Amino acid sequence: MKQVNYIKFEFPARSVNESFARAAAAAFAAQMDPTLEELGDIKTAVSEAVTNAIVHAYPDRAGLVQMRLRALEGNVLEIMVRDRGRGIPDVQKAMEPMFSTGGDDRSGMGFTIMASFMDGLRVRSAVDRGTTVTMKKRIKAKAGA
Repeated sequence: MKQVNYIKFEFPARSVNESFARAAAAAFAAQMDPTLEELGDIKTAVSEAVTNAIVHAYPDRAGLVQMRLRALEGNVLEIMVRDRGRGIPDVQKAMEPMFSTGGDDRSGMGFTIMASFMDGLRVRSAVDRGTTVTMKKRIKAKAGA
């Protein structure tokens, strides 16, 4: 799909920056005229992806999270969240509901939530090299538009 517009930025992997990432994604998606439900789906999925990077990628050191949003032809929003942290040894296992390496206070539902709110989810990871989560959401055309 041809790219129509994009933004790319990075921020420290600190929990205080999760809300910024949500707001930035919502502001960028607004150009595609999403419904409030679609906007909520986008914000929830971004929150999960960014929180995963913050909590799991850098358990013992500071790091960065990169985020890229692209508006693609066909009114498709693509969101990429990348870290250069410890990586995921078994992506298939990590994508199972209720699986978590974050301790008892984590539900293990992050990837499941991302998949349920988006139209596409791809996770690539390499141990000690980081993880890239790519999500796609087709923004439906409004009736009469």
